Amino acid sequence: MADAQQNERLHAVVDGLVQGVGFRAFVTDQAYELGIVGWVRNTYGGQVEVLAEGPREALLMLANALREGPPISQVTQITTEWQPATGEFDHFRVTYTA
Repeated sequence: MADAQQNERLHAVVDGLVQGVGFRAFVTDQAYELGIVGWVRNTYGGQVEVLAEGPREALLMLANALREGPPISQVTQITTEWQPATGEFDHFRVTYTA
């Protein structure tokens, strides 16, 4: 993984039928395939939240995957915010509900 200077950070919140459908496992698989680090979690509001760092191209691919989701999900909206990478992550993981 490149250092934080060459990476960016993507914060995304996904709305729709995204809990109880394997969405977090789907995001984790995508992150591993793309070499992205960070986390994914459910929110109490029924959304899935993602904070990921990596090369912009890989993060754009992740954002596109979030729009699709796993087959049983129904994504209605995705909100994204781009930030500078901090380099605080060394892997991608599922965290607890926020």
